Amino acid sequence: MYILALVGSSGTGKSHRAIAVAHDHKIDAIIDDGLLIKGSEIVAGKSAKRQATKIGAIRTALFSDSEHSDEVNKAISQHNLERLLILGTSRAMTNRIAENLGMDRPQHYLEITDIATADEIQEALNTRKYQGKHIVPAPTVQVKPRLSGTIIEPVKTLFQRRHQTHPQLDKMWVEQSVVKPTFNSLGRFYIANPVLTQIITYVTNSLENVDKVLKIQVDTSENGVIFNIDIAVYLGPYLPGLAEEIQRVVVKEAEHITALHVIAVNVSIKKARIGQSFLI
Repeated sequence: MYILALVGSSGTGKSHRAIAVAHDHKIDAIIDDGLLIKGSEIVAGKSAKRQATKIGAIRTALFSDSEHSDEVNKAISQHNLERLLILGTSRAMTNRIAENLGMDRPQHYLEITDIATADEIQEALNTRKYQGKHIVPAPTVQVKPRLSGTIIEPVKTLFQRRHQTHPQLDKMWVEQSVVKPTFNSLGRFYIANPVLTQIITYVTNSLENVDKVLKIQVDTSENGVIFNIDIAVYLGPYLPGLAEEIQRVVVKEAEHITALHVIAVNVSIKKARIGQSFLI
């Protein structure tokens, strides 16, 4: 299967432009926010927008639940899909979606800045920030059965193509639905840094050859989280691969528990213990 990824920060208008992108690249179906959309029909999945919290929405968008991913996989096979468009906030997110669906990583990545101007992206960001609206690339009649959030309005958009070799095809009407996520009306959802620190401390301390966690710095952004971990260790035969093991376990557990995207895990061994003494 050929897989194209459309990548852009949350609220920049990916879903708004998904159908036009799929049309231009002869894509059979779209993966967006937990849904599999073929043409103008939602054929499988459940919408992340129906979740009551942001963390629930992220887990749904990533297909973290096996029953959810199995349903979409079955639909992909039944419809004999050969070309797929996956939407995500980062390349890592689209890779994770493909992995959870048992697919290879996308062959190509398209950035939102490749298909939208700075003014169009800013307009989309303002709509998301101040009005809490989100586009689902399917007609309202298709969205309602899959979504328990508020249906705001149907919208029909005329896309102007900037690079079109056939003048008769330089415009395209696309019917979509504007929705307001359930969790949006309940306020913002936060995971405080001390909570993340406690989770990572527990996970790291459980590993063999780790004496204790000395310090954890958590850097968060819209794209994900970076953990900087200082540790003390016991000298032993498994020490050379310990840092890599910590990285692997922290990414797995942090993303499973919090559904946050982990950008990096930086591990520094600050002390090494031999018996009751430390080598610094």
